[in-house]
Amino acid sequence: MKPAPFEYDDPQSVEETLALLAEHGDEAKILAGGQSLVPLLNFRLARPGRLVDVNGVGELDHLSSENGLVRIGALVRHAALERSAEVARRVPLLAQAVRLVGHVQIRNRGTVGGSVAHADPAAELPAAFAALDARYRLRTAAGERVVASDDMFVTYLTTALAPDELLVEIEVDAPPPRTGSAFVEFSRRHGDFALGGAAVLVTIDDDGACERARIALLAAASTPVRAREAEEWLRGARIDGATAAEAAALAVAGVAPPADVHGSSEYRRELAATMVRRALVEAAARV
Repeated sequence: MKPAPFEYDDPQSVEETLALLAEHGDEAKILAGGQSLVPLLNFRLARPGRLVDVNGVGELDHLSSENGLVRIGALVRHAALERSAEVARRVPLLAQAVRLVGHVQIRNRGTVGGSVAHADPAAELPAAFAALDARYRLRTAAGERVVASDDMFVTYLTTALAPDELLVEIEVDAPPPRTGSAFVEFSRRHGDFALGGAAVLVTIDDDGACERARIALLAAASTPVRAREAEEWLRGARIDGATAAEAAALAVAGVAPPADVHGSSEYRRELAATMVRRALVEAAARV
């Protein structure tokens, strides 16, 4: 199939992009990597009147780390994040997660900001960012605001972005010392969307007990899910197989994943628990 007719803009700066969004509002749709949007256009599930192509906006393509803060421009490609030695050193969870995004061709074109803005609950990066308590920098022609990770994802394929707002940057604080991380998911075939998965960070104190835990689930609800009760329960515990299993059961206790042809809600909940258990053990082993 082919997309419905649309107007096309090719801005070369953030200011030009914001002016177009302010002028056209709901009619406009941002085109970055296009790995999610183009299929929707071709199947006519999305019919924007205007595409605003930001691939020429070089200021959105930056990746830096300073004083424990990692800044990721919205136009950074998945492949660039995957290859970054600084990201692997400062925030290994992101490196672990991005390797599981689609296939090489998709990672070469897909963008970090596009994955966030598309807000698929089965996508890897939104879940990883949820575990990392990422902050999202949004801009309009009138100003800027920073949205916390908990407030960014509203429901399925829906974020807090207003029609005239542009996601320009994601900020992540590097985890503290003695922190291990793991990103674990299960899909029917390599490159498929995950049926369940977990992003985990654990910080271990000098006595071998868990000082801090962060657990986020993907494909478990209409948005990434933070398992805060399980995180609190793990504080002071020594993470082994039994502890991880108990924490995993607690992490999915209130979760009711949507059922589909690949599995019932009960199956997906058990799968999520298995992913959390594996990720906790793996993360603790990496400290």
